[in-house]
Amino acid sequence: MGMPDALVTRYNVSRESQAAIEAYALLLVKWQERINLIGPSTIDDIWSRHIEDALQIVPYLPPGNAPIADLGSGAGIPGLILAISTGRLVRLYESNGKKAAFLREAIRLAKAPAEVHQIRIEGIDHAPPTAVVIARAFAPLPLLLSLSEPFFQQKAIGLFHKGQDVDAELTEATKYWKLSFVKHPSVVDSKGVILEVTEAQRVDPK
Repeated sequence: MGMPDALVTRYNVSRESQAAIEAYALLLVKWQERINLIGPSTIDDIWSRHIEDALQIVPYLPPGNAPIADLGSGAGIPGLILAISTGRLVRLYESNGKKAAFLREAIRLAKAPAEVHQIRIEGIDHAPPTAVVIARAFAPLPLLLSLSEPFFQQKAIGLFHKGQDVDAELTEATKYWKLSFVKHPSVVDSKGVILEVTEAQRVDPK
């Protein structure tokens, strides 16, 4: 299961990272037969629908090597792919035991700088130092902001995959939050965006 040359070039993926991502992809397909990690209909399009969907975040990461938090990591997309491709420590928050087991095996196989935290996000009161909080297909924006609050309090930014309902979610979220954000068009989903949240502060409901 080889990584397409176009992706390697577009995202400047090193040979070592390419090999690790290919090993991850093979493991994902193998485990998918036992537990539902990704949508079954997307397996044949894994490179675009999943791997590139993760890699497209790389240009928006702030400089430096401060850790990343991936909420509701699931199959490790985007968090584990970012750990492999950037070498930054990524903390993968996943409460499901079977998915957490997959993540641990994927980290071992890919030798990725990542940690699995098998807890519910609601249980995080004091988040460890974090530069970026990420989430993909995890929760509507108002809830996602609440779950990300411990990280925003540390001045982390948010990079969230959002679909065609992003504007409606933003309208609802701004009733409770003062937000500074940028919508970056998704390279994978013509109706989707990468929502970059640079400020999120609670306000009294309007």
